[in-house]
Amino acid sequence: MKITVNPARKVANRVNSIALVRCLLTVENEAGRSLSPGDDRVLVINPGSTSTKFGIYTRRGAEWVRTIRHGDEELARFGGRPMVARLEYRWTLIMQSVEDAGYKVNELAAFAGRGGLLPPMTCGTYLVDDAMVEELRQARRGEHASNLGALLALKFAQAAGVNAYIVDPVTADEWQECARLSGTPLIERSAIGHVLNTKAVARRFAREQGRTYEALRLVVAHMGSGITVSAHRDGRMIDNNTPEEGPLGPDRTGSLPVRELIKLCFSGRFAQKELDRKVFGDGGLFAYLGTRDLQEVERRIDAGDREAAKVFDAMVYQIAKEAGAMAAVLEGKVDAVLLTGGMAHSARMLERLCRYLEWIAPIRVYPGEDELQALAEGVFRVLDNEEKAKRLWEEGRNPAEARASRAPLVIGLE
Repeated sequence: MKITVNPARKVANRVNSIALVRCLLTVENEAGRSLSPGDDRVLVINPGSTSTKFGIYTRRGAEWVRTIRHGDEELARFGGRPMVARLEYRWTLIMQSVEDAGYKVNELAAFAGRGGLLPPMTCGTYLVDDAMVEELRQARRGEHASNLGALLALKFAQAAGVNAYIVDPVTADEWQECARLSGTPLIERSAIGHVLNTKAVARRFAREQGRTYEALRLVVAHMGSGITVSAHRDGRMIDNNTPEEGPLGPDRTGSLPVRELIKLCFSGRFAQKELDRKVFGDGGLFAYLGTRDLQEVERRIDAGDREAAKVFDAMVYQIAKEAGAMAAVLEGKVDAVLLTGGMAHSARMLERLCRYLEWIAPIRVYPGEDELQALAEGVFRVLDNEEKAKRLWEEGRNPAEARASRAPLVIGLE
């Protein structure tokens, strides 16, 4: 049955209904729930540049969730230092919060962190081992807050005497071979994107339909501070736009006219870091409107700001165009289009996107992201023997070859 999300009122009602359900669940979780015999608790951690999200989960879902915001003063304390320098600081904050909530670390069954900038690897749940720790500590593929995820999880796990895991890291690579060619052998496309939430939403939709993820052909658009639009077939994420491609977002440009970009590079107007910032961090909505806040953009539109309306419509248009490209990757045989991420809370955005996309397949909306839940589900699949935990180098790739491959650009991935 096709799910209709037009007109805008129906979209708004759907978003509000989902938000209400999540609110009720949060209240229930805050109240705490007793565990059934044999039920396990796991601690999952999602470190970001300006915040650290973490929570205690059981097989039934979130039991307790917290977010620690890292202000400018805290961030300035570690300015210019490698990301690993923040490990002890963030671990102490999490540990204090967990203990204050009445949990004992040595009673938890496992720990998981968001996967960082690792060599290309297939999706799945991975054991945090020495090889992974070395990769993340050396930051060979770049510095990013997500690199702390596995290290934080391991530090807790060692104290409890259990295992630590990561799930569906940002560099997970399930692309088909033809997707890797860019147009010149000088540059190869590298798989990177919002894999964790994208895969979690795809699996959730499959469960709701009473089908397996592997049996579905899906287009999934994660729309947050970064935008990842992907094609899924046979249980694999076979293509997606990377952070340096695709639609303009809140603070990145997306794809640019290459020859004009080359001219800018050699114009003498910008140093490399300055121009990089113009593309990743100060691009997109911010470049045109001076704000990264979609709600602020919509307030301006409501007040009659034509420029804000034009830029907003351009972003929606580009997201839709990317989704159409992914439908073509699937040869037009698409079971559903899934819309997720923070911007999926916007009724205005959903209404416009649906005009573009409803011809492709039924549309399902999953506002926000639930990466903590996705981490927990990955761990429980291993604990319940539904999935075998993988290791970084068990798939036969040569570490030296992986390190020699081009490091991905990750600014704005959160």
